[in-house]
Amino acid sequence: MIIAIDGPAASGKGTLARRLATRFGLAFLDTGALYRATAFRALETGRDPADKGVAEAAAKAVRAEDLDDQRLREERVGEAASVVAAMPEVRAALLAFQRDFAHRPPQGFTGAVLDGRDIGTVVCPDATVKLFLTASAEARALRRFKELQESGKIAIYQRVLQDIEHRDARDRHRSIAPLRPAEDAIELDTTALDADAAFERAVALIERKLAGTLR
Repeated sequence: MIIAIDGPAASGKGTLARRLATRFGLAFLDTGALYRATAFRALETGRDPADKGVAEAAAKAVRAEDLDDQRLREERVGEAASVVAAMPEVRAALLAFQRDFAHRPPQGFTGAVLDGRDIGTVVCPDATVKLFLTASAEARALRRFKELQESGKIAIYQRVLQDIEHRDARDRHRSIAPLRPAEDAIELDTTALDADAAFERAVALIERKLAGTLR
């Protein structure tokens, strides 16, 4: 079983995907971490991640163990990740990694949950269940703002909102694999939902889909 979860930044897809993987006994892959790892590798070399050659080389060097590095959550890395993710060369370099994980998950798992921005449309168009999370830009910015504050970092809400809107525009209008729901995706608006409510709603939707009662 493959569960694809797509959505814009801070829509709650990462937290939801991890919980769903535990709930259904599946492996989990945060595909956004692949792009963050690519961006981080490029930044650490002191070179410009917007350089296609630099970004492609960094993507080809990414390994599974890179994905657990806490430095990938830094804002500078997230912004750079949005830049490299718009490059066809980077996406092509990371596509095989994602598909291999989905169709041949780690030992002991019979399926996988992947979250990102093009899982249901490009990476796993054959996914068993596809969810597309949405939420207002304001709600997503507030979530990110609170995360930054709780981690002890200085944050300005308006700046966070601008970053969210900027990233949304880039993700939706890039020429390759733009952010959009698959035709058969189930949309879930998390604007007014906390993590627990979103999880309960998603589980109900998935179980209905698996039972054949949700079309």
